[in-house]
Amino acid sequence: MVEPVERDSRGILHPNAGLRRFELTRYPPSPGVDRFVDRYWLVSWDLPDVHEQHVLVHPVVNVVFDEGPGMVSGVQTQRFTRRLSGRGRALGVMFRPGGFRPFLGRSMATITDQVHPVAEGFPALHPVEPALAEALAGDTGGAEIAAMLDDALAPLVPDSRQPSEDTTALAELAARDRDLRRVEDLAARGGVSVRQLQRAFADHIGVSPKWVLRRYRIYDAAERAARDESVDWAELAADLGYADQAHLTREFTAVVGEPPGRYARRS
Repeated sequence: MVEPVERDSRGILHPNAGLRRFELTRYPPSPGVDRFVDRYWLVSWDLPDVHEQHVLVHPVVNVVFDEGPGMVSGVQTQRFTRRLSGRGRALGVMFRPGGFRPFLGRSMATITDQVHPVAEGFPALHPVEPALAEALAGDTGGAEIAAMLDDALAPLVPDSRQPSEDTTALAELAARDRDLRRVEDLAARGGVSVRQLQRAFADHIGVSPKWVLRRYRIYDAAERAARDESVDWAELAADLGYADQAHLTREFTAVVGEPPGRYARRS
């Protein structure tokens, strides 16, 4: 089930402030397409000035369309910033972890931290770009635009099960099961060696399993900070499997760009 942003804002830094500047709506993919796609999302804004929205991207590919050329964004390991100004809309398809691998046809590590035009990174979707751009520039409803993109993706979905789908299941298990804190534990749950798991993640997702586990821990910390004014950081560090509060503070600051206490106050 696709959760609304009010219940799941993971990855959107300072979501309360951001959602006063733009509207974010999510739509589910159709059966079959949902083997590889997590959701479609539509951002709308009408601003008198410039808003910079910082994002910690999930370990996934996003393909984004607006009034210009569509772009394929590989997994972004650093904080990503999108500048919004004037009035506009953007439609994205967020793939599941490893979900883009069958469409790319090569190791996902080859596009990590890279952005490519759709014509280059996903040429099979290039024909639908003009229709999507026209719909986004007009008054077509978000659900209808998402359905246009879903219809374009449906015939591209492979019939047979893909090797990357096993990796998708493990990455989503890492996101869902907060007791999984070590790569060795995740490998054991998948019935593979650590080395096999590392190779699969590099090939199918584009980042290491350690990176994925750490990213979801930071998501949890940021969500708590954004929603709870009285976070016990020492207790939260223990809950998330950090050695101590200092370890959480160092990692949070390095990834988010500010210490957790300051982030909580600003949120």
